[in-house]
Amino acid sequence: MIDQLFEFVENHPLLVSAFLVVLLAWLAFEAKRGGASGVSTTETTSLINREDGVVIDIRESSEFKAGHIAGAKNIPQSRLKERLTQIEKHKDTPVIVVCKQGQTSAAAVTELTQAGFSRVYKLKGGMAQWQADGLPVVRR
Repeated sequence: MIDQLFEFVENHPLLVSAFLVVLLAWLAFEAKRGGASGVSTTETTSLINREDGVVIDIRESSEFKAGHIAGAKNIPQSRLKERLTQIEKHKDTPVIVVCKQGQTSAAAVTELTQAGFSRVYKLKGGMAQWQADGLPVVRR
């Protein structure tokens, strides 16, 4: 099988090169988009407990009601701009943005940063990671 891989690489150098370029570009994009501002579940609990961090859950209300972090505010991503006034008092406190799996929260982090929030983070892995780590979830 490895012999076939090497044979493929030898026979298709342009295709392999294009794949590697796309892969590296995607990895760089993902690292830039949210890797630096992401926090783990442990860091999130520390921000909440020690610095009165605020959790903004950007999932739709049906997903939020199915299970969310205690004290989280539900502001769906589609309504974030129009509801910024509800969270403006938290501009200088840590704000942790939570989505389903940690992939869509980067856009909300960018939006909040542009709106003047100084400490905005995304929860790496989102609610899926929170639940996988066995952390408490509130259900309504």
